[in-house]
Amino acid sequence: MKTILVTGGAGFIGSNFIRFIFNKHPDYKIINIDALTYAGNLENLKDIPDNPNYIFIKADIRDRVKINEIFSSYNIDNVVNFAAESHVDRSIVEPEIFLTTNVLGTQVMLDTAKKYWNVNPCDKYSKEYKPEVKFLQVSTDEVYGALGLKGMFVETTSLMPNSPYSASKASADMIVRAYYKTFGMPINITRCSNNYGPYQFPEKLIPLMINNCLKNKDLPVYGDGMQIRDWLYVYDHCSAIDSVLHKGLIGEVYNIGGNNEKTNMDIVKLIVKTIGKSQSLIKYVKDRPGHDRRYAIDNAKITTQLGWRPQYTFEQGIKETIKWYLNNTQWIENIASGNYNKYYNKMYSNVCVDIKDIE
Repeated sequence: MKTILVTGGAGFIGSNFIRFIFNKHPDYKIINIDALTYAGNLENLKDIPDNPNYIFIKADIRDRVKINEIFSSYNIDNVVNFAAESHVDRSIVEPEIFLTTNVLGTQVMLDTAKKYWNVNPCDKYSKEYKPEVKFLQVSTDEVYGALGLKGMFVETTSLMPNSPYSASKASADMIVRAYYKTFGMPINITRCSNNYGPYQFPEKLIPLMINNCLKNKDLPVYGDGMQIRDWLYVYDHCSAIDSVLHKGLIGEVYNIGGNNEKTNMDIVKLIVKTIGKSQSLIKYVKDRPGHDRRYAIDNAKITTQLGWRPQYTFEQGIKETIKWYLNNTQWIENIASGNYNKYYNKMYSNVCVDIKDIE
């Protein structure tokens, strides 16, 4: 039985990945560790705990003692490292937590995995590892920086992060790569475009707009709303990670994109139209510092080498996403309260201007 340690498995992508793996590989065992900070929520996995092959452990990836205890207790074959602070806005306000979690936490995970996987861990020159072990680092296309109106990110694009969040993820990627080059650690790095789908924390664009539409609240749009992103449905991302985990060549980086470039304003207007609200809810707000203009992923490497392709068009994915949020309003209510409301007010209060003042 293969045992996968998933970090950050109570978050948006991690919880969807756990569900995906159990659907595709029901005989696998999954150890899910999550610190259960603001974005980690066990309600995301309420249908999983009865599975005898599933174990949840509350733990912070920066806690070296706890991570060592977990590796000593379970025969872990793979690590899929989702655990990260991931929202650009928060990284502008609180950069330190991004650096400690995303960089130092990743290094703790690498150190511990190397200790338990290396055939001769006392020999600093040993590059021999147990068969079929792998550390998969889940990263982001934001590490590449911003694009102009043309071009796409490829795996060899130079890393030029523009926010504390993307800088912390780029740093983590470099640490993972260094462990491969220096210690022979069996690793892969995946860099995905913007994800969307069920269970996404409502600070992100799509669930934020859906939630605010349902409450007839203002829809805050940064700058002119013409920032372009490549959108990837979360189930497609999970299937891509599964492909890399099982078929990816050791040491390789794989870009994962959905081939769906949309402006933020296009998405907001589509959500407004689908839910049946008025565009008068749209309010432009002052653009955030260092806001990248455009991202686009060239996913030719993963499609040609591993045979993966996205299955969802944006139209299919957004329809499923809106439907899910409409059918799970209680989940949104449970999430969008308390500390989230304080954060929301901090980010968007007193900065709204009416859309007619811009157009």
